[in-house]
Amino acid sequence: MSIKREKIKVYDMTCTSCEKRIENSIKKINGVKNAKADYTKETLEIDYDSKLCNIEDIKKLIRKIGYSTESSSNLGFIGILIIIFVIFTLGLRTSGFDMESKLNNASYAFLFVVGIFTSIHCVGMCGGIMISQSLSFAKESKSKLESITPSLLYNLGRVLSYSILGGLIGGIGSVFSLSITAKAFIQIFAGLFMVIMGLNISGFKLFRKFSIKIPNFLSKYKRKFNSPFLVGFLNGFMPCGPLQTMQLFALGTGSALKGALSMFIFALGTVPLMLTFGAISGFLSKGYTKKLLKFSGVLIIVLGLIMSNRGLSLSGININPLSYVMASSFNSNSSTDSSKAILEDGVQIINMTANNNGYSPNVFYVQKGVPVKWVINGESLNYCNNSIVVNSLNIQQKLKSGENIIEFTPTDKDINFSCWMGMIRGVIKVVDDLDSTDTSKYDPSLPSASNGPSCCAVPLNNSATYPENLITTSKVTNEFQTAIIKGEGSSLNPLILVAQNNLKFLLTIDLNNYTDFQGEYTISNLEDGSVLSSFTGKKSIFEIELNSIKSGGYSITKNDEILGIIEFVEDVQNSDLDTIINKYINF
Repeated sequence: MSIKREKIKVYDMTCTSCEKRIENSIKKINGVKNAKADYTKETLEIDYDSKLCNIEDIKKLIRKIGYSTESSSNLGFIGILIIIFVIFTLGLRTSGFDMESKLNNASYAFLFVVGIFTSIHCVGMCGGIMISQSLSFAKESKSKLESITPSLLYNLGRVLSYSILGGLIGGIGSVFSLSITAKAFIQIFAGLFMVIMGLNISGFKLFRKFSIKIPNFLSKYKRKFNSPFLVGFLNGFMPCGPLQTMQLFALGTGSALKGALSMFIFALGTVPLMLTFGAISGFLSKGYTKKLLKFSGVLIIVLGLIMSNRGLSLSGININPLSYVMASSFNSNSSTDSSKAILEDGVQIINMTANNNGYSPNVFYVQKGVPVKWVINGESLNYCNNSIVVNSLNIQQKLKSGENIIEFTPTDKDINFSCWMGMIRGVIKVVDDLDSTDTSKYDPSLPSASNGPSCCAVPLNNSATYPENLITTSKVTNEFQTAIIKGEGSSLNPLILVAQNNLKFLLTIDLNNYTDFQGEYTISNLEDGSVLSSFTGKKSIFEIELNSIKSGGYSITKNDEILGIIEFVEDVQNSDLDTIINKYINF
């Protein structure tokens, strides 16, 4: 017997679990007495009988199970650019449409369609995590069916967590509310963890010592617990605009069953594209698998940087390196959208618009110690721009259509703000003397202007022509207001009715000429689902009295199908009908 001990390099290990896999495989070679892999050092120490096997046999098996014994170059620059392009294209530009405006009283079939559109966003924001799971387990696959199993398990876990979360939120009737600081910390921590994970997967050695090692007594059970399933399950608790919008929809159902079913149908809609995206990786050869796994590591790095940057934005810190690079390239503030405060009666007034492009302007100059009235016009709200966060003022305000006001007195520090996702940003610069401030002076720290559609919406079609029966207003007297809605053929006339919120409302609904009159009718709040009035349809005239109604949109529905809208405003006579039409054009 001739026992030798050698230490060889083993590359392409992506986590500490690879150690156990390599050791178990090598120990099966006849003549190998012991094997000890080290993920951090990228080595394998082996004791073997040179008469029964040789080092080339061992290296051959290492290559066969998906690893390498020769160092290869890290990702090429072109590959990195491709991945970054995919991330920003899918995750930040094509993430959907004004989803929130379509969810009220939506059918389950429509929720499925919403899920399909949202899955583009899912691929952009979570695709790297899914690929890393698919490819890690694909190394051990013996058949094509086994190669797609990780993707199936990942999506199964995701659908299950969505459904459970929907049931909990729908049943409890409330969501857990974290402070702004807590949300920021979670995103920063999660982002840094993703960066470290991505660097390790991509083959960089810098953070290998920071990997979390699974205890030996648990490693043998890891496969039984189906890691991709658990990762997919935890995916349901990640912060995500479309997902949190769906959670609000589940909350509005007021039912554990309806909430769970709504989230289940929505999750099913996201599965086809996600499953296809993950399954493709499973059919690749091991050589391509290693390359794609490294690419997915870059994907995770980019996502981690984006998530950490959002967390920093939520915490009121703006150190986005991209903005510095872009600003330095042009060496001017020509790409910024800035405005000085206007002093009126001792108060500084700043005006900002929230629309599908983001926030405009998004840079303001105010004077220290002088009260500020920040007027935000909610022109076109979506699930990204509909909540503004000002961490330094401890403010997180939900925006509504029309005028929103935030008042504060600036001290000596600049005030950063962002949307609740940390993606749309702005800053209020605090100066000692507003009159002497030169806004044209170059400042690379200023965020660039919001000059394109935000990540969560597409612009509304403002060029559309509307039928004459689309919108009308109530008739107002000193003591009350009246309006008539008629069912004509298969639709209501008008489709949108504008009424005053602080005045008794006598509403007449005439269904005598309505073809499909049978069903259960309700008038309910589009925001929280509360019912103002309900009746059973028949060929008749219904008189409804409504009192003390708050501003906002209310739907007229039949069997959960929206037939028309009543918009309550503060002043009917001066209401902007075009704005109201744009608000509901997609219903």
